[in-house]
Amino acid sequence: MKSRFFGISLAAVLMVALSVQATAQDGEYNPRKEALAEIKKMDVGPHDWPQWGGWSHKNNVPEATGIPTEFDVETGDGVLWKVPLGSQTYGNVVVANGNVYVGTNNHHGYVPRFPKTVDLGVLLCLDEKTGEFKWQHSSQKLSTGRVHDWPDQGICCSPMVDGNRLWYVTSRGEVVCLDTEGFLDGKNDGPYKSEPIESKVEADIIWRFDMMGELGVSQHNMCSCSITGYGDIIFVNTSNGVDESHVNIPAPSAPSFMAMDRNTGEVLWTDRSPGLNILHGQWSSPSYCEIDGQAQVLFGGGDGWLYSFDPAGDGKGNAKLLWKFDGNPKESLYSVSGRSERNHIIGTAVIYDGLVYIGVGEDPEHGEGNGHLYCIDPTKRGDVSPTIAVDKDGNEIEFKNDGTRRLQKIRPDDGETTKPNPNSAVVWHFTGEDTNGDGEVEFEEEMHRTCGTVAILDDILYVADFSGIFHCIDAKTGKPYWHYDMFSAAWGSPLLVDGKVYIGDEDGDIAVFKHGKEMELLAENLMDSSVYSTPVVANGVLYISTKDTLYAIGNKKSD
Repeated sequence: MKSRFFGISLAAVLMVALSVQATAQDGEYNPRKEALAEIKKMDVGPHDWPQWGGWSHKNNVPEATGIPTEFDVETGDGVLWKVPLGSQTYGNVVVANGNVYVGTNNHHGYVPRFPKTVDLGVLLCLDEKTGEFKWQHSSQKLSTGRVHDWPDQGICCSPMVDGNRLWYVTSRGEVVCLDTEGFLDGKNDGPYKSEPIESKVEADIIWRFDMMGELGVSQHNMCSCSITGYGDIIFVNTSNGVDESHVNIPAPSAPSFMAMDRNTGEVLWTDRSPGLNILHGQWSSPSYCEIDGQAQVLFGGGDGWLYSFDPAGDGKGNAKLLWKFDGNPKESLYSVSGRSERNHIIGTAVIYDGLVYIGVGEDPEHGEGNGHLYCIDPTKRGDVSPTIAVDKDGNEIEFKNDGTRRLQKIRPDDGETTKPNPNSAVVWHFTGEDTNGDGEVEFEEEMHRTCGTVAILDDILYVADFSGIFHCIDAKTGKPYWHYDMFSAAWGSPLLVDGKVYIGDEDGDIAVFKHGKEMELLAENLMDSSVYSTPVVANGVLYISTKDTLYAIGNKKSD
């Protein structure tokens, strides 16, 4: 195996939330119909894909037909256009109102004042029809170095776009709102007016919020969160993490998660979970839904717990917790050696038919390892983890965010153990199963660490793990249908469109499967370099970014 809201804002959120139900009202649940309905409420095109995952439920299932199964980037077959990116690209493509956005580094050097020798985090804006460069937002490297801003990593997240505004998290730990027209409209929109240069190739900043300076956040290696939101509220993972030693949390009192007014950048509420229990970094992106009349925003914590908050907060600037879920066995031990059994959350929670789906993982630099994939009932409240920890006398152990049980929740040598949680929200839990019936759970049948996010349609779930295994699972029962070994690490997530499933890997292959309970590999398309991101479709065009090139793919033959 190769390794690879307060006042008006709150009212707006709740009004929209009540119009979007996470469970089917009539007949079979159709996430595409819900995605289209949500996107229609935004000031974007009806078939745009305006944020990571396209919409707030983060299920990458756009509606389109005629998407090519096979294409050849060498000959140009199926390639509508291609543009060079930086030397490393991890940001997922977003398409809205005629523009394509992608995060990368500055190795190409589109802006004259920043030649390619200058390391930056870069958000590119390109023309949707031609790929022509329009403008970029540039984030210069932090002086503190790789502990906060790893060299060459660039922008590793995606923006959210609505109308002529865009929101994203920079590699410097800033939340910025940009004018999607840049300076091409001949205006410096504000209130922010301190751009160093008003060039047509530069970004026009509307407002900027420095999480390190204002909140004391100390991100680990990078700051990365693909923002989501509803109404006038956006939700942000701050990426607060450990220091160089991987032992100390230098800013335990700094928020890990927050809500902001998207128009002004005002912080509405914050949450400090998991405090001193952060294992490494925090790079999961939030998702949002409304279930049984209760709006929820989901945050994957750096302690391996999934948290659900009321988007309105407590009205006093703090979070209002609805439920929390421990994604690791209590006895699992964390280590940065690569042999860790305990994981945190890298992927994004997906909401499908009233249920929540999440897998646990680790920084890919720390290697492969065991994983867990969960289906969770989000209607429960409180601690909804699978088990409860008890001491040798059977008394429940209370967990605090003070770091005393950061690496391991129970101490077996002291007689501590677990018992089933009567309040558990687990619908199903997948770690592996003897799918082929040979009496053994083989490597290909196991769930390993994942950086990825699931995609679900017709009650069929797909997810790739970092060991390169692509899993197809019954979304309602957790029973696996099939597994496919890509023989290369998968960093990204699947795309489910036009009756097909697309997934990329570190070797640069895009595997295409027929959507269904029986495995049918339709094609393997070799790209020019590694694919660390997720394929997306908008307005009938397939977008795939390799580590250094973005391709727009459609029905076109080479001359």
